[in-house]
Amino acid sequence: MSFGPPPSMPPSPPAAQTHERKPGRKARKALTALLAVVLVAALGTGGWLLWGGEDGKGASPDAKGAARAPGPLDVRETVEKQPASTVGEMAFRFSVDDMNPGERVEMPGMWATDRILAKGINKTLVGMRVGTDIEPGEEKWKLGLDGPICGYTPHVTGDNRTAVLFRANDWAQDAYCNQVAFVDLDDGRMVWEARFPTSSSGPEPAANTGQDRPSVTLTHGTVVVTWGGGTTGYGMEKGERRWSTTATGPCQDMGAAGGRALIVRQMCRSDDKSVPDTSYQYTGYKVRKVDPATGRTVWTYSAAEGIRDLKVPSTEPAVLAVSGGDIEITDLLSLDDKGRDRATISLRNGAYVADCSYTDYLVIDECPTIAVGTDQVFIRSKDQLEKQVSNWIIGFDLKTGRTTKKFDSGPGSLLQPVRMSGDRLLALRLSEDHIAPNALVALDPDTDEEIPYLYFGLPAEAQTMTVMNENDILVQNGRIFFGRKSADGPSGGQKKEWLYLVLGIGSGAAEKP
Repeated sequence: MSFGPPPSMPPSPPAAQTHERKPGRKARKALTALLAVVLVAALGTGGWLLWGGEDGKGASPDAKGAARAPGPLDVRETVEKQPASTVGEMAFRFSVDDMNPGERVEMPGMWATDRILAKGINKTLVGMRVGTDIEPGEEKWKLGLDGPICGYTPHVTGDNRTAVLFRANDWAQDAYCNQVAFVDLDDGRMVWEARFPTSSSGPEPAANTGQDRPSVTLTHGTVVVTWGGGTTGYGMEKGERRWSTTATGPCQDMGAAGGRALIVRQMCRSDDKSVPDTSYQYTGYKVRKVDPATGRTVWTYSAAEGIRDLKVPSTEPAVLAVSGGDIEITDLLSLDDKGRDRATISLRNGAYVADCSYTDYLVIDECPTIAVGTDQVFIRSKDQLEKQVSNWIIGFDLKTGRTTKKFDSGPGSLLQPVRMSGDRLLALRLSEDHIAPNALVALDPDTDEEIPYLYFGLPAEAQTMTVMNENDILVQNGRIFFGRKSADGPSGGQKKEWLYLVLGIGSGAAEKP
C-alpha cells in the first residue's frame, strides 16, 4: 500500500481532472490557487471543495461551554470554535492505488492533533502532516510494531498521546495480543510498551479455543488494559504497573471504557445447566466503576437478564447502551453516581437509532451516534422517507428519560450526532441530493440554534465514508476527518482503482502552513 493521487473530482477546470500523472508541488499549489477562485460557485452547485491546511488560528472567539485546558495526564475534551469562514477546504488527503484484487488491509484507529493525522495500518502507526496531499515518503513519521494492531482506544491525552495493543512476534502461529504501546502522536515516538497476560476463551481453559479479546482505554493518569482474566492499570508517564485485578467466578473482564472516569465491563456465564452455551441467555453483563489510581471498585451494576450486548457510551455521567433480546441497541440506561438506575430511555418503538461500533476490536466506548452531555443524551431518529428524506436529532434528560430538545434536518438532508463540544452538540448534516453541500454544524440546546461551522462537498467515491458506524469520523482543532476502518482491493475483474482512505476538511479562512 502506498500513497497516491485522489480518484476523481466533480467537474472543475481541465487541469484539475487529469489523474494519469500526479502534478508536482508547484503545479499542485497553482491548482489549489486556481480552484480557490471558484470556491464560492462550488458552494452553490455542490461541487467538490478543494481545501488547504488549517490550524484553527483563524477561528472566531466562541467561549460557550469552554472547558479548562487539559493537563498532560487528562483525556482530551476539545471545545471547538466557530471558524471565521464556513467555506470548507482540503485539510488532508490520503489515497492509494496499488492494492491487489482480494487484498484487505485493516486500519484500526484514527487520531488527530493540531498538526498530525495518525492512522493504524495493519502493524504500523502512520503520522501524516495535516495540510498536505501525501506522496510516498512524505509521512511525518512511521512507527512499526512487532505485529498487527489488535486493540485501540479513540481517547487522546492532553499532550497528544494514545495507546494501542499489538501482537508480539507475529511470526508465531499462536501469537497472542499481549503488548500495549503508549505513543506520542506528534512525533511517533513510543513512550513505553509493556506486556500483559492473556486468558483462554470459553468456559474450559483446556479447550484451547483461542484468546479472550483484550481492550485498552485511557482515563486520568492511567492506561487500562482488560485481558479476560483481569484488568491492569499502567501509569501514563513511565508505563509502570500501578495495579492489577483478577476476574472471579464465572465472570471475565471484557472491555474498559475511559475518558472522565473508568468503567470495566464483565461478561458472566450462567450457572443454570439447562441453558445451552449457544444461547444469548447464557451470558450476562455487569459493569463496575473503578478508581483509576488504585484499581478499587467504587460500585457494581448488574444488567437485567436477557441482555445480548452492553456498551458504555459515557463513563461520567454513566450511560449504558444495551441490546435487550435484539442485536440492535434497545435501551439507554442512565446511572447515578452510586451506580443505581436513574432513567431508562427505550428505543424499542423503532423511532430512534443509536449505534456503537461492532468490529473485531474490543472498543466498548466507541458509540459514534450517541453524544452524552452533562445532563442529556442526543441520538438520531430513523430516516423519514416520505417525499424527501429527512430526520431529526432528539435529546433525552438523563434524570427523567424524557425528551428535551429536537433538531429537525428539514427535507433533503440528514442530521447525524458526532460529539459534544462543551455544551453544544456537533452534528454532520448530509445532503441527500449531493448538490447542496454537506455541513458540520453546532446545535445549541440552550438557544435551539444551529450554527454552521463548515460547508463542504465530497466526491462520489467518498460518499460511503460518511456512514458513521462503519468509518472513523472525528472533529478536532477546527477540522473534520473521514477515515476508513479497513480497505479492500479491486473487485469485479478490476486490476487497479484509486481508493480514498482518509479525507480531512478545514476552514478556508485559516493560515496556510
